[in-house]
Amino acid sequence: MTPVDRESHTCPEFFPEFIIGIEPPANRTEKALWFIFRGREILIKLNKNPGAIPKLLNLGELGLSGNREQYLGTLDGTHCYSVELPEDAQAPEGMKFADLRQAYSELNEKCFALVNKAVQIMEWDRTNQYCSRCGTKTVQKPGERGKECPDCGELFYPRISPAVIVLIRKEHEILLARSPNFPTGRYGLIAGFVEPGESAEDAVVREIREEVGIKVKNISYFGTQAWPFPNSLMIGFTAEYDSGDIQPDGFEIEDARWFSVENLPDLPGKISIARKLIDHFLKEEGLEV
Repeated sequence: MTPVDRESHTCPEFFPEFIIGIEPPANRTEKALWFIFRGREILIKLNKNPGAIPKLLNLGELGLSGNREQYLGTLDGTHCYSVELPEDAQAPEGMKFADLRQAYSELNEKCFALVNKAVQIMEWDRTNQYCSRCGTKTVQKPGERGKECPDCGELFYPRISPAVIVLIRKEHEILLARSPNFPTGRYGLIAGFVEPGESAEDAVVREIREEVGIKVKNISYFGTQAWPFPNSLMIGFTAEYDSGDIQPDGFEIEDARWFSVENLPDLPGKISIARKLIDHFLKEEGLEV
C-alpha cells in the first residue's frame, strides 16, 4: 500500500472545546478526526506522537472500510467519528492497532477522554443492532444517541455501569491491593461495580468487606472518571480504616497490604482515578507528585 499524506491531531494539554453531536454534517468537505477501532484496539500513529488520531476526509485515504460508524460531535470545530473495522483489518503503513490499556498509557488525559467516549459509542452501536426484546433490527433514533425498535418501540441508549473505587487510609498508610490481572508488581485500590438497588456508599462498604475483609468509616466522595473497561463510570471515595484484619478473597484480590509513602509498590498510571486518589494521599503526606 502506498503511504498517503495523513494529518493527525494531538489532543492539547488544556481542555479543548468538545461539543456533542448526533446528526453528522451533510456534504462535509473538510477533514475530520477518525477514532478507528478493531475490536477493543484503536488505530494510532507509530511515529512523532504515538497518540495521534488520523485526520482524514474518509477511511478510503487509509485503504480501510468500516462496518459502521457513529458521529461524535466536534473538537475545536473539527468533526469527529467513531468507526468499527472488520476483525481482520490490517494497520496501514506507519500506524498500529493498540490495545486500549496500552493506548491509555501513551495518551494524555484529554485525548484519552475522547478515545473513551469514542470506544463506548462504538460498542453501544455494535451491541444494539437488534432489539433484545423481539429480535427486530433497530434503527437510529433521530436527534438522540439511541437505537429504536421499529416493531415494538423498545429504546436502547448507551449503557454506563457505575463502579466505586476507594482509597483506605490508616493513619500514615494506605491499603493497596493486587488483582491477578495486574502487571507484575502492580498494586491498586479496591474497586467494584454497584449492585442494583445499592447506593455507591453501600457498594464501598460491601466491596471492601468482600475483597479484603475489613470495615471502614468516614466515607467521603472524591470524584468521578469515565473508564472504558468496558463502560464504567468510576466513582472515587476515600475512607478510614475502622477494624478487622486484611483477608484477601483469593479471587478478585490475591494480595493486599498497608503501605507508607516510604515503601510504595508499582502504582496505576497517572491518568487513572486510582492514581489521582493515591497522589492526593501523597500530597497530604507532604510529598510532591
